[in-house]
Amino acid sequence: VGSQTMAVALPRDLRQDANLAKRRHAELCRQKRVFNARNRIIGGDTEAWDVQVHDQKIKEATEKARHETFAAEMRQNDKIMCILENRKKRDRKNLCRAINDFQQSFQKPETRREFDLSDPLALKKDLPARQSDNDVRNTISGMQKFMGEDLNFHERKKLQEEQNREWSLQQQREWKNARAEQKCAEALYTETRLQFDETAKHLQKLEGTTRKAVCASVKYFNKSQAIESIERKKQEKKQEQEDNLAEITNLLRGDLLSENPQQAASSFGPHRVVPDRWKGMTQEQLEQIRLVQKQQVQEKLRLQEEKHQRDLDWDQQRIQGARATLLFERQQGRQQRDLCRALDSSNLSLAKEQRLQKKYMNEVYTNQPTGDYFTQFNTGSR
Repeated sequence: VGSQTMAVALPRDLRQDANLAKRRHAELCRQKRVFNARNRIIGGDTEAWDVQVHDQKIKEATEKARHETFAAEMRQNDKIMCILENRKKRDRKNLCRAINDFQQSFQKPETRREFDLSDPLALKKDLPARQSDNDVRNTISGMQKFMGEDLNFHERKKLQEEQNREWSLQQQREWKNARAEQKCAEALYTETRLQFDETAKHLQKLEGTTRKAVCASVKYFNKSQAIESIERKKQEKKQEQEDNLAEITNLLRGDLLSENPQQAASSFGPHRVVPDRWKGMTQEQLEQIRLVQKQQVQEKLRLQEEKHQRDLDWDQQRIQGARATLLFERQQGRQQRDLCRALDSSNLSLAKEQRLQKKYMNEVYTNQPTGDYFTQFNTGSR
């Protein structure tokens, strides 16, 4: 096992093993110091522990060597597998190449029976769809000839191009003529426009002159209207002042401010007045109202006095009734007490008689036989 391990070990593994051995040695030294019986109160069996550690090291070394052996075998098997895989690929490639060479040499497409069905040059070898416009093979169902697909297509196309060229030249000539006519129309329009501008300037000048004359006449008219308006306002103000003065005079002398009581008289009777003209009652009406109010006050005082007297009478009657009721209740109480005393005395006398009768009956019962007792009792009861 040792020779196989040395054979497959790598420098990195050797360094790792050296580091592990160094750590193990340091751990052993520490354990010796820790488990020294001279320095510890409770010690242990260091020799047994050393044996266990030695056995564990041997076990770990054996396990490590076994793993390294397995790893070396796996690497060897991987190399063999790679070699076999490359050989298999190379053999498959050579087989495919040989098959292709055989097919190219002895199995050409031209030697097959159905080659005519898949010949790539079949269209080149075959006749065209039609050889002329009157080919008998070109039936209606074949759809080999349509409008514009005849064999004289190129000559017909040249004729059409020549015709298009003639049409284009004709259009150019017509365009040039139209352009010349448009220029003539534009020149005529420009000349007409200039004439219109001259006419507009002349009309504008006439309009300015007319506007100045109109403004002057309007200004004179406005001035006269303003003077007339001022005079009219003065007259209106003067008339308004006169009207106000007359109105004030009429109001001062009228019935409204003078508070004439006659203006409130109604045409329906002397007891009716006009509400919007009534200025209040006269002194006679006020005196009459005060007299009526005094009579009402006296009447109210009389009624209050009568009510007060009536209340006093009712109070007196209520007091008398309560007093009579109280006296009656007291009398009833006295009569009830007398009745109770009489009843108590009657009950007491009856109780004494019952006790005496009971005592007598007890004595008779004890002195006579039972039959005599009942005979005497019946006789006495009769």
